[in-house]
Amino acid sequence: MSAAKWKKHRIEEEALGKQLDSKLFKRLIVYFKPYKWYVFLAVLLTVVISALAAVRPRLTPIAIDDKIANNDFGGLQIIVLILLGTLIIQGAIQYGMAYLTSWIGQKIIFDMRQKVYKHILSLNLKFFDNTPIGRLVTRVTSDIEVLYEVFSSGLVTAFGDILTIVWILYFMFSLDYELALITLSVLPVLVIATSIFRKKVRESYRKIRVLVASMNSYIQEHISGISVVQYFVREKKTKEEFAKINQAHTNENKKSITYYATFFPVIELLGAISVGLVIWYGGGEVIQKSISVGVIISFIQYTEMFFRPIRDLSEKYNILQTAMASSERIFDLLDTKPQVVDIKNPVELKSLKGNIEFKNVWFDYNNEDYVLKNINLKIKEGERVAFVGATGAGKSTIINLISRFYDVAKGEILIDGVDVRNYRQQDLRKNIGVVLQDVFLFSGDIGKNISLGHEEISDEVIYEAVKNTGLNNFIQSLPEKINHPVNERGTTLSVGQKQLISFARALAYNPKVLILDEATSSVDTETEILIQEAIQKLIAGRTSIIIAHRLSTIQSCDNIIVLHKGEVKESGTHQELIEKGGLYYKLYQLQYKNENIIH
Repeated sequence: MSAAKWKKHRIEEEALGKQLDSKLFKRLIVYFKPYKWYVFLAVLLTVVISALAAVRPRLTPIAIDDKIANNDFGGLQIIVLILLGTLIIQGAIQYGMAYLTSWIGQKIIFDMRQKVYKHILSLNLKFFDNTPIGRLVTRVTSDIEVLYEVFSSGLVTAFGDILTIVWILYFMFSLDYELALITLSVLPVLVIATSIFRKKVRESYRKIRVLVASMNSYIQEHISGISVVQYFVREKKTKEEFAKINQAHTNENKKSITYYATFFPVIELLGAISVGLVIWYGGGEVIQKSISVGVIISFIQYTEMFFRPIRDLSEKYNILQTAMASSERIFDLLDTKPQVVDIKNPVELKSLKGNIEFKNVWFDYNNEDYVLKNINLKIKEGERVAFVGATGAGKSTIINLISRFYDVAKGEILIDGVDVRNYRQQDLRKNIGVVLQDVFLFSGDIGKNISLGHEEISDEVIYEAVKNTGLNNFIQSLPEKINHPVNERGTTLSVGQKQLISFARALAYNPKVLILDEATSSVDTETEILIQEAIQKLIAGRTSIIIAHRLSTIQSCDNIIVLHKGEVKESGTHQELIEKGGLYYKLYQLQYKNENIIH
């Protein structure tokens, strides 16, 4: 990713932090709804745990002032047994709650990850044109994983910490409200320190998530393009650029650590001051016999307990802030709407005939910078049509519009007399087979790369597609035949072999419209002959659209359409266009001369 592009995405992501926490929080809470009864049970267990934790110091004055002071050994034993019982019960309940909350968290992040991935698949090509893949990987993986702590222990235990504080305050004020007020006199300082800490940590964690996404995008892009990096000896420069992002990530993490390293000692100091105030004021009261020693010891226990959940809440706030930074990005992605959408009541499409018509079609990728201008053309059912023209003439845009990966800016595209916008996108694309120049194969085996896991495509259909594409000899030479493993992107296969697999993939779906986008431009002569032989067999009965670089491969087409700067300049058969002596003739002559020079 270029420095300018990385900076653009960084600014976009940092801008997400302007949303209010409450809005994000409400959206996160919705994911608890399917598991509300389990959450209710977890909250109930938390109430019991917090009550058991807070009741133990309340037994201290009874043990010291009533039992020990009066030499009541039997009564003291009962108090000790009660304390032991509360510890055992609390431990058992905590185990159950930990298991329950972890289960809830895993179920919710599973649901959320499914939703985000499904949403990504629904987005149009224009979104992927402008969005780094590494950024999306971060959303589906680490950003959602961050939310696990919130959905599992985070919110429930935070509620427990708050409840523990409430119980502590209740018992402190019930024992001695004056001593309770003295003990809590440090609260204003605590509130100010927490407010500053909250603001600093929120900003820091937002920047960390931005940098993590940038790092993932950079790594994904440069590892995918490792051959280019090594061919042009760019390892050093790439490493230096990565080091800048990595250093920025490290610095921001150090900054967040500094905030915690400052905040926690402040909490400890305030806790120590509070205990000191209890001893100073309470000791004087004991001397004056206004308060018993048991109450003072109980207050010291409560004071230490009071600041423990404060520290825990600070840690939960850490989790929550990380989650807020991640959820901002996740919800921003979920809020991204597809630009190409199906209408409410689409026309039912079971099978296409293959009549295609462009009526006054204009198209731009960005802000009326039109790449197609007033295109008018007709392709009849079963006709073989080729599009030729220089790079950037609009050939690939034509097939993207037929498959409705983009919508036209002006005009309309009709298939079988119906505007493509009135069909469901999936129904339309099921009837169109596409073979692209840049073939993408998935990890798995050859058979799965042909069927793409479609249950209706049987082994017989796959074998027939293999046979018709001339791929059979290659398949039979492999140890595991059609089940031969394929690495990610098909790195162990030649360009020609991948092209043939892609061709078989398109044919296995038995499309009524077959589109070949520079399908033979990257293969050797022998493989091209195989493909050309397969094409002659398979285009029969299908509307075929061929985008060709080699003009020799399209001479038998029924119609050749010449595009130049987004406009149709010529159309006709090969012989008709040669006789015209126009743009096609010049392209043919230029290519013919180049081929002679090469030979």
